[in-house]
Amino acid sequence: MQRRGEEMSEESTGNSSVGAVAPSAGIHSLLQEGLGLAPLDYSESRAVQPFPRSPKLQRKAAKAAPPSQEQLMRRMEELQAESSRTEAHIQSLKKRRADLSKTTEVMKQQVRERFQNLHRVLQQDEQAVLDSLGLDLGRTRAKLDQVLKDWEQHQDQCDHSPSPKKPEASEEDIRLNEERFERLLKTLWSISKTLTAQLQRKTLLLDWSRVLIDRQTCHSQVLVTPDGRSVWFSDAALSAAERPLQFDKVCCALGSAPLTATQSYWEVDVRCCAAWAVGVAYARLDRKGRDKGAKLGRNRNSWCVELRSGNLSAWHNDRHVACRGVGQTPPGRVGVRVNYDKGQLMFYDADTMAVLQTFSAAVTPVFDRAHHQFTEPLYPAVCFLRPPENQVWPNHLHFSHFGSP
Repeated sequence: MQRRGEEMSEESTGNSSVGAVAPSAGIHSLLQEGLGLAPLDYSESRAVQPFPRSPKLQRKAAKAAPPSQEQLMRRMEELQAESSRTEAHIQSLKKRRADLSKTTEVMKQQVRERFQNLHRVLQQDEQAVLDSLGLDLGRTRAKLDQVLKDWEQHQDQCDHSPSPKKPEASEEDIRLNEERFERLLKTLWSISKTLTAQLQRKTLLLDWSRVLIDRQTCHSQVLVTPDGRSVWFSDAALSAAERPLQFDKVCCALGSAPLTATQSYWEVDVRCCAAWAVGVAYARLDRKGRDKGAKLGRNRNSWCVELRSGNLSAWHNDRHVACRGVGQTPPGRVGVRVNYDKGQLMFYDADTMAVLQTFSAAVTPVFDRAHHQFTEPLYPAVCFLRPPENQVWPNHLHFSHFGSP
């Protein structure tokens, strides 16, 4: 009995020990069998590898590593090649600078020669006029000398035989041809004014811009010549399909390209048009409808001078002023000058070079100066306006080319 009790006690003790370990071993076995996990090997002979580095870290590590001899040689070759290119470019710039000086001197000499020719012609003309005046003076004095001689002879005769002598009527006609020289002075004054205007114009012609009309913007009743420099108003609208950039209600047209130069100048011949508007506009000017947003000068996106009912006025942002410098007749050609740097837009009578109107960011007593900085490219613009009832519709506008009379 005692032996049986000891055996049962040992068995109980052994079962208790097995029971304490068996659950953990069973769960571990279950996880391995059910989830397909391989048992971890914690032996010291197998090292656990870290996760692979990202490409960014790999590149950073490569940069941090000291360059090889081959890389250093390649880098030296690249630096030498870059140094050679830089030196060649510097020499090229120096040569261009020297060439600029030479070219400028050649141009100055040509300008001097042109003005010397002008001076020579003016001096020759001046001398011819002075010679003509001297010749007239000589002839007049010769006639007066002859009359004076006759009267002196008569005076000598009075001492011996006092016979009366009356002055002849022809004596009163002996004088300089003052009327002729008055006409000459008027002609010289007219030439002087024209010459002054042309000399002012020649400076603007240095910034001449070639302007062509964009057919995609033209109203259906505005026709463009093949060379793109003239527009005509047609009584009948074209049957072509409406274009997205086309003015559908206002008879306007824009230039085909924006003004990219710092300073630009062009002229529009308006002699064959009874009512017109000439100016500039941003590309975002409205093209549809008859509202102010689509009319030149009636919004913030456009500037113009216009002739309506014989009155010339300047317009911007639906405000206007009468143009100054206008004679009894409206101008035959309108000059337009844009200066982006100064924020300045000027309109001229291209025949007399009188300034019709200046839009400037610095001095704008009437118009809003904040919108004269021209923060966007400007496009040349023209528009046919409806004339009074007793006049016919305007017909023709033409962009002059360089050197046109």
